[in-house]
Amino acid sequence: MLPLPPGLAPLDDLDGAWARPHHGDQLHEVRRAAERVRERFASGPRCLALRTLPLTTLPYPTRFAFGGMCKHPAPFVTLAHRCLLVQFLQAGEPKTLLFNPTDLEGARDAPYPRRVAARFGPRITDALVKRFRPLEEQLGALGLATGDVDYVAFDHFHLQDLRRLLGVTGGDAASRFPNAVLLAPRIEWEDWDDLHPLQRPWFVPDGKKAVRTERVVLLEGDVALGDGVMLLRTPGHTAGNQTLFVHTHSGVWGTSENGTAADSWSPLESRIRGLRASARLLDLEVAMNANTPEFAARHYTSMILERTIVDRVRRAPGFAQMFPSSEVVPSVLAPGLAPTLLHAAISSGEIVRPARGRRREAA
Repeated sequence: MLPLPPGLAPLDDLDGAWARPHHGDQLHEVRRAAERVRERFASGPRCLALRTLPLTTLPYPTRFAFGGMCKHPAPFVTLAHRCLLVQFLQAGEPKTLLFNPTDLEGARDAPYPRRVAARFGPRITDALVKRFRPLEEQLGALGLATGDVDYVAFDHFHLQDLRRLLGVTGGDAASRFPNAVLLAPRIEWEDWDDLHPLQRPWFVPDGKKAVRTERVVLLEGDVALGDGVMLLRTPGHTAGNQTLFVHTHSGVWGTSENGTAADSWSPLESRIRGLRASARLLDLEVAMNANTPEFAARHYTSMILERTIVDRVRRAPGFAQMFPSSEVVPSVLAPGLAPTLLHAAISSGEIVRPARGRRREAA
């Protein structure tokens, strides 16, 4: 394992708040600390560029997507899973991060998707999945190669298989992003070795077996990656869940799978059937993506942290600029169920191509 690279700066603003032993007190303190983090981050430098790279769509249980608060009868919704490409300055040097570059073939080996395929048949489940251009091709269209990626990270390790990403000991296959450092929360990396039954359906059992760890950094807390980019712990959906925050030309954005739609962070603004009424009845500020309920109180607090740090959507100020890494989209699986506001994609700045010789160009 690598030590924390010199360009990454630990952030301790939220340490005391997360250390509070009681959930109510922890929520209040995290909210207050997040306000201070937001003030500094939003007044600081912006990242160089941000692009959304679509990977796949997939069916997902409606009861999980909105924490049981949605009253639509459809058993499944469709999620659109996307990777984010972020470029930023780190000590004056451009760096490139891929957030959630999921190995789609490896993801099929997690117990839950494998059991769904067995129940409904691979033909049916495959028909519900749309694959977009391979990530490598999308990078190429932006003038980037896989070797140009400096960092990779995931909001959490559900459905992730790191073997192709990092390569395996004694294996012949090259790692997918040969020069990239993986930024992984230590607690989740270690949890993977002995999973709780509530998490087990969502992890690829051998997803990190024998992987090369020479380019893995295990994070203990929050870090600033460079100008306008930070990774903050947001435990709850998993023990080591983390959220990427990016300061762009359209303000501060966050991305995670803590929620599945803009409505998740603003249920009182939602037109999704049942969501607003449930939020009012239960006096809840957010609607969690609740397929893993064992850390629910922290999950809720993490979503409050996210909503506090990001800006509001300019065209709909009732909604926060939280971009779900897997977003509910309109589909035939759930007729009439669509997010009140669909983010779909984010684009900011000009992509910087890495130096070729002495040249540096903008795409």
